[in-house]
Amino acid sequence: MALSGAPGCRAGERGPRWRRPWKLLALGLLSASSVLAAAPGAGAMSREEKRRLGNQVLEMFDHAYSNYMEHAYPADELMPLTCRGRVRGQEPSRGDVDDALGKFSLTLIDTLDTLVVLNKTKEFEEAVKKVIKDVNLDNDIVVSVFETNIRVLGGLLGGHSVAIMLKEKGEYMQWYNGELLHMAKELGYKLLPAFNTTSGLPYPRVNLKFGVRHPEARTGTETDTCTACAGTLILEFAALSRFTGTSIFEEYARKALDFIWEKRQRSSNLVGVTINIHTGDWVRKDSGVGAGIDSYYEYLLKAYVLLGDDSFLERFNTHYDAIMRYISQPPLLLDVHIHKPMLNARTWMDSLLAFFPGLQVLKGDIRPAIETHEMLYQVIKKHNFLPEAFTTDFRVHWAQHPLRPEFAESTYFLYKATGDPYYLEVGKTLIENLNKYARVPCGFAAMKDVRTGSHEDRMDSFFLAEMFKYLYLLFADKEDMIFDIEDYIFTTEAHLLPLWLSTTNQTISKKNTSTEYTELDDSNFDWSCPNTQILFPNDPMFAQSIREPLKNVVDKSCPRGISRAEESLGSGPKPPLRARDFMASNPEHLEILKKMGVSLIHLKDGRVQLVQHAVQAASSLDAEDGLRFMQEMIELSSQQQKEQQLPPRAVQIVSHPFFGRVVLTAGPAQFGMDLSKHKAGTRGFVATIKPYNGCSEITNPEAVKEKIALMQRGQCMFAEKARNIQKAGAIGGIVIDDNEGSSSDTAPLFQMAGDGKNTDDITIPMLFLFNKEGNIILDAIREYEAVEVLLSDKAKDRATIFKGKMIPNYIIDSNLEIENMDQKSSENDSHKPSSEEAPSESQDAGAVSEEPEEGVESSAVGDPDPLSPASTDSASVSTADPDPHAPGPAGAGAPEPACTPGDSQPQEENTQTEANSKTHWDSKVQPMESILADWNEDIEAFEMMEKDEL
Repeated sequence: MALSGAPGCRAGERGPRWRRPWKLLALGLLSASSVLAAAPGAGAMSREEKRRLGNQVLEMFDHAYSNYMEHAYPADELMPLTCRGRVRGQEPSRGDVDDALGKFSLTLIDTLDTLVVLNKTKEFEEAVKKVIKDVNLDNDIVVSVFETNIRVLGGLLGGHSVAIMLKEKGEYMQWYNGELLHMAKELGYKLLPAFNTTSGLPYPRVNLKFGVRHPEARTGTETDTCTACAGTLILEFAALSRFTGTSIFEEYARKALDFIWEKRQRSSNLVGVTINIHTGDWVRKDSGVGAGIDSYYEYLLKAYVLLGDDSFLERFNTHYDAIMRYISQPPLLLDVHIHKPMLNARTWMDSLLAFFPGLQVLKGDIRPAIETHEMLYQVIKKHNFLPEAFTTDFRVHWAQHPLRPEFAESTYFLYKATGDPYYLEVGKTLIENLNKYARVPCGFAAMKDVRTGSHEDRMDSFFLAEMFKYLYLLFADKEDMIFDIEDYIFTTEAHLLPLWLSTTNQTISKKNTSTEYTELDDSNFDWSCPNTQILFPNDPMFAQSIREPLKNVVDKSCPRGISRAEESLGSGPKPPLRARDFMASNPEHLEILKKMGVSLIHLKDGRVQLVQHAVQAASSLDAEDGLRFMQEMIELSSQQQKEQQLPPRAVQIVSHPFFGRVVLTAGPAQFGMDLSKHKAGTRGFVATIKPYNGCSEITNPEAVKEKIALMQRGQCMFAEKARNIQKAGAIGGIVIDDNEGSSSDTAPLFQMAGDGKNTDDITIPMLFLFNKEGNIILDAIREYEAVEVLLSDKAKDRATIFKGKMIPNYIIDSNLEIENMDQKSSENDSHKPSSEEAPSESQDAGAVSEEPEEGVESSAVGDPDPLSPASTDSASVSTADPDPHAPGPAGAGAPEPACTPGDSQPQEENTQTEANSKTHWDSKVQPMESILADWNEDIEAFEMMEKDEL
């Protein structure tokens, strides 16, 4: 989501009476910025510092873009750890994530208008020529309608928008004759078959060559789609219609939006996450502002901005009123049930909601935008990145971070709205974290686990399309731009669409007079008309005063949101009892259980059993509280049963040419050195043992002594391998999976258990690497005989690894403030980490003790404490299966108990390998030798620095 140009109005106007001119809000924001930036004590960033940070963003973009073009193009995306392109059918399937890939050079198309925003007009002209010459849109491949629309269609339209702007200026693109628009129109027609439903909602997928219903299409059997998937089309489709004069695209997108609006839950005015495309029935009836719904709300408001249709604004305001009534629990945004909006649907939030403060800026509701943004920033300061999901007490729920740009987006808009230099410092933090933790020699790698710092071999196209655009605009002054950004509105993928489209080729009636709207409390629109009097009181410290109470919200408190009872009744009834607070010995708690219809039964073995009978509850609201309590207790029980499981560990390659920039996810062992208690980890050169399986006495002890031994899985117990290498003098061990092609990207975390005997004699650390990760080390040994690694509980900052040594600034930017990771993590030294999620049956990350033949996985979790809530028997409660449609990894389980330090184990995805389709696509797969050759210049520079030091 992004705003460049926005609606304005006269002071005192509200809601549906917004009108142009578009620039009025922009001028208001600029005037506010000048007031706040000049305020005493505001700590304004110098122009030189802003310029330096802007240049740093440009260098980071060049690093990512050039590596994509050199190592991946024409593939859709770059795999930055293995330095090659990602091509569908040639890599293990990642499930729905791969539906964005269509063999149409996705990253290049998605990046086109970013090149112009970053003043790289020559590179843009070359990129457009490549797209026109090389990209084929007629591939026999099934793609996501949603992703293809926002990334490819949006990318082509954004590229066309800036191409005609440059051509008009007279210096560049003089040869351009609308070729990108012609490609966009071709793609638009290829997406239209997806709309062949009675409802007008599109199928979630379409075959680019054969459509939906064709016998060879391999799609068209789906019945469900997400609300955002069907409701995030209007900007691109309307722009395509208005650019080309072909109205069918806008008509189809409007029909889909109309249908979703008609199917909203009328009493709450909320929409669910998933809807049946044929019947309009809500399949998932939870509602929030994150994954599955997010951009539907965004496009309602932006459709009004771009198209000038009052009905879109009226719909948005109706939904926004419901969001602020039910979902917003400042600073949290929690999903609720659409039919029972006073009942929370989950106890965690996903990272996609980070866009919402930016949307609230466009709405003009600044205070809650500041509050939510600050809460998210505190989470980032704790984990370096925003986890894919985190609990209401700010624990990691899903540990991945695919370099999403939504938080940077909201940071940019809050800075534009407030002028507060605080948000420049936030942006600086984002830049530093990306360089310190995500930068690798071949680009920027997604974080597989924000707690360990391990990487995933992916760099999504949206990273180039959005992240660098927002970060550059955050630090750029108007004179740094070659065009007026305020003349455009950004799509959800940050593609530029010109505001003049609102008056071009208007073939659709602007007012839907048949649609009914709910009469709303007018106070909801007190903030609908942004102006400096309302948004920025005479207090220049306005934004800071809102942020201040939230400064320590993550580390020093356990916010649970305002209870519904407290919110509606003031000092009335107490908040509902939460499972995490329950004590069986507390008479008050037992009385509350009785009101909720929950009975407590003491079993002979000392455990307690909880059973709920809704008919015995004091009221229907108490029955709802009781159901929620039982659901929380089930989650808490599942969580506590897994607390003995260990979190993942990290293997960090620290020798040249890696220098700590490659971090591999490793499985822990339930014996040997506990790396969580030895923060320095174990560092040493690696050596391959003989015999390679490590199941008998080591025959090359001289090569293993004082080194970290590499061995293959199989033929004996893990503990036996550990004893053999320890006897040979090894200081640590890495077991590499013998299952060819296995990877932490597609398999659940593997834990090595003991052999059933006392393992106290094993004192060295042991870690497990899947085959793919292990081969990265083995390939490095073949190229460079001396390979040094660090075994640790989480990746170390490179300043810590090379402390006391001279290191070149391409490893660690001398301008960045480098923190000591040991200090940062010391707060958790004494706390036992616990598991994050309850894996599905096929994904148990249980400990495994290796056997000669079968290697059967067996749980190493002991019985729960008989007096703890984990012992609660909740079998009497009928509960739904884990939601298969929830964003993120499958089989997500409960969050950890509140206020318990330490972070939890990541949930791994269990995907199946996609059938290897016949293709003539050039995958540009490179051997390790070629990858390392690309780094020779860096290596020579480092060696020269070492010589100088000597």
